[in-house]
Amino acid sequence: MKQLSIPKLMISLPLAVLGAAILISINEASFHASTQATQNIEKAEFARHSVGQLMHTVLDAETGTRGFLLTGDEKYLQPYDSARAQLGQDLAQLRRQLTDQPEELAAFELMALHISRKQSENDLSVRMRKIGNDDAWKFMLTTDVGKQNMDAIRIQSEKLMASSLSKMEVAHSQIDHSLMLSRIGIAAITLAGLLAFYMYLMQTEALLAAGTREKQSLQNERDRLEAQVRDRTAKLAKLATYLQEVREDERGHLARELHDELGALLTAAKLDVARIRSRLGSSVPEATERLEHLISTLNSGIALKRRIVEDLRPSSLSHLGLVASLEILTREFAERSGIEIKTALASVELGGSAQLTVYRLVQESLTNMSKYAKATHADITLQNNDDQVIIEVSDNGQGFDTDKVATTSHGLAGMRHRVEAAGGQLFIESSPGKGTHIRANLPKTH
Repeated sequence: MKQLSIPKLMISLPLAVLGAAILISINEASFHASTQATQNIEKAEFARHSVGQLMHTVLDAETGTRGFLLTGDEKYLQPYDSARAQLGQDLAQLRRQLTDQPEELAAFELMALHISRKQSENDLSVRMRKIGNDDAWKFMLTTDVGKQNMDAIRIQSEKLMASSLSKMEVAHSQIDHSLMLSRIGIAAITLAGLLAFYMYLMQTEALLAAGTREKQSLQNERDRLEAQVRDRTAKLAKLATYLQEVREDERGHLARELHDELGALLTAAKLDVARIRSRLGSSVPEATERLEHLISTLNSGIALKRRIVEDLRPSSLSHLGLVASLEILTREFAERSGIEIKTALASVELGGSAQLTVYRLVQESLTNMSKYAKATHADITLQNNDDQVIIEVSDNGQGFDTDKVATTSHGLAGMRHRVEAAGGQLFIESSPGKGTHIRANLPKTH
């Protein structure tokens, strides 16, 4: 498939570049032609406007002249004077516009000559009227000189108008031609694009078929690996549970050995020391003092043995129940650590293994609290909630980031495994400086 796709790519890529270059060239040529035509239209339209403005000024001057000659009222001279002042500006503006148009410029110069003659005629008539030479201005008013000049001016202005219209029509034709050229180019490129797209679809279909087969193969492999992971995870969970049970059994066995064997030895030693002290009495003060110290040491050893045995396997759990065991555990922890512990423990319905899970959870939480939390106060609650038992442990310590717990920290992992093995859920909420809150939901035993 790769051997076939490379030659096609080598052909299609230059064709695509060539098609894009052609389309860009057509668009650029059309754009420039349209731009030039638009500019020509603007110039022609402006020239038409200037010619119209010029004719309007000439007519204003003619009207003002006629009004003054017929009435002698000098108020008609105001539009006449304004038209005379504006006329020079209009002529100069139109001359600048027609500088690069020789034919139109020739017609304009001829029209300007007739305008100059007409203006001279008007000036002479106005001057004669002002000085009271009635025969002169009346003669000029009745002659055809003024009409001839106006007709000549109109003829040249119409030529300029017609020339502007012709240029506008040519520019519109150029725009139409450019648009048609663009349409043809776009249609041709579109057809070529459709053909290339069809070839691309054919090639893509083959690639998709190969990709589907590869995807299916990867999916099968992924499913197989996920099944293996689930199977091994289940086996590891069973192994962890088994190791936990073995650990508890070993702790129970060690606790019984310490209680039975070591407890018996320490008790026997304490009794022997008591007999020796009773026989010596107070005859040997130094020996009596040493015997008192020995008895105190044996008492400390017995207390240490009892605490170790309770840590390994709390006998109070089977004799006194979960609530009493937790009260003893928290009271002794508070005495050792100096941390204030507040408890609210309700009687709950849990089996023996679940009770041990709760006890170990509280025990591990207190251990972590004394090692890392630097807390001064903690709250422990045990309550019933529908079909669940909820145990919560909170402290006001320094807390930690739950997303950055070290992988070597097995305490929390072991705690979670215990709870989940008992069919429950464990939730840990903590952040730096805001303490830690641990909550476990365990199903009730009916």
